Amino acid sequence: MENSVHPVDEVLPFGQMLTVGIQHVLVMYAGAIAVPLIIGAALKLPKDQVAFLISSDLFACGIVTMIQCIGVWKFGIRLPVIMGVSFAPVGPMVGMIGSGMGLTGIYGATIAAGIFGIIVAPFFGKLMRFFPPIVTGTIILTIGVTLFPVAITWAGGGHGSPGFGDPLNLAIASIVLVTILLINKYVKGFFANISVLLGMIVGFVLMLAFGLVNFSGVGQAAWFAPVYPFAFGMPTFDFAAIASLCLVMIVVMVESLGMFLALGELTQRPVNHIDAARGLRTDGLGTLIGGIFNTFPHSSFSQNIGLVGITGVRSRWVVVVSGALLTSLGLLPKLSNLIASIPVVVLGGAGIAMFGMVAATGIKILSHVDYGKKNNLLIIAISLGVGVIPLVSPTFFHKLPAWTGALTHSGITLSAIAAIVLNAMFNRAETVEEVEQELAGDFRNTPH
Repeated sequence: MENSVHPVDEVLPFGQMLTVGIQHVLVMYAGAIAVPLIIGAALKLPKDQVAFLISSDLFACGIVTMIQCIGVWKFGIRLPVIMGVSFAPVGPMVGMIGSGMGLTGIYGATIAAGIFGIIVAPFFGKLMRFFPPIVTGTIILTIGVTLFPVAITWAGGGHGSPGFGDPLNLAIASIVLVTILLINKYVKGFFANISVLLGMIVGFVLMLAFGLVNFSGVGQAAWFAPVYPFAFGMPTFDFAAIASLCLVMIVVMVESLGMFLALGELTQRPVNHIDAARGLRTDGLGTLIGGIFNTFPHSSFSQNIGLVGITGVRSRWVVVVSGALLTSLGLLPKLSNLIASIPVVVLGGAGIAMFGMVAATGIKILSHVDYGKKNNLLIIAISLGVGVIPLVSPTFFHKLPAWTGALTHSGITLSAIAAIVLNAMFNRAETVEEVEQELAGDFRNTPH
């Protein structure tokens, strides 16, 4: 009898779920701890408080990831989505710190932005009518393209590294990438599913052999440390800060919607407006939880979408295991410090393959666009061109008012706005139902 369980809902043997779950954690870990490090440095916090910010971040990431994957009441898209702290609000939060605001004010704004996200998510989900394949494909392609600099920077050794671009770094990153490719070509079954993890292990062993792994901080870290709400004091609420993060929340939700649609394509489970609302509502809930548990606004992590495409493992329960691991790491500082010692060079080789998979998914969706309509190529061309402006010229918008930063710093948001507006201008308006049927048709017509 044919198995009727969709691969997204399939529960794999625990050993496989644990291994692939670890792979997801390793891929997102550097991004997950980056925001607490940036905010901690801006506030000039002592090392122990920065470490607590990281632990709180991992703890909250894990909780929200499990809610997003399992589904609780009206929350959770029930797809393999890893949640993490978003980079979108970093600029506004650093600006708040510059104006003299402390963590309690930032957390108050984060809590308010989370509540705002929960309230507007159902209305946002209904915007699916503005996301036909020409818009969706362009946004997902832009997501992949804007992630490439992250992977390339990792492969070179990381921002500010004195050895950036060192031939050894490039060689190890290349070996990681080649290992992933060879495993996918010559190996089948479970080991092909963990090709990224195996590639990273090879890279880590090589870096260890050359004495390039820094274990500082691991020995001093505690084995167990609890994470508790409002550790830095009760939140305070500032209207300007709240307005700033609510604007960021809209940006985050635009990006998340594009990621959900990309993941729906990769898992062959189309995302409708109800699914989208559940996922976006969880972005808001994650941001609310973040403000309570001493961390920052949350969103879906695009890095891990590419991993689903490479491994072919579509089970959301694998990512539930990842969520449990993240929560555990938040409570076990010694282990989280150990994972943080993995050199970014190792992540770089894997990142090129994973982020390229996201871009390729966008191209795949765009293959179903009717190019007989002469303006469709123009829509894609201009939207993609606008989307890469922050990528190729980070200071392009620097003379605009500060409040526009939440929009202009995100190439994904710029591309989404351009694609939506141009599509509305040149093509007839579609209903939510028509767009959902069109996207579902892409799945049926896609060979897999």
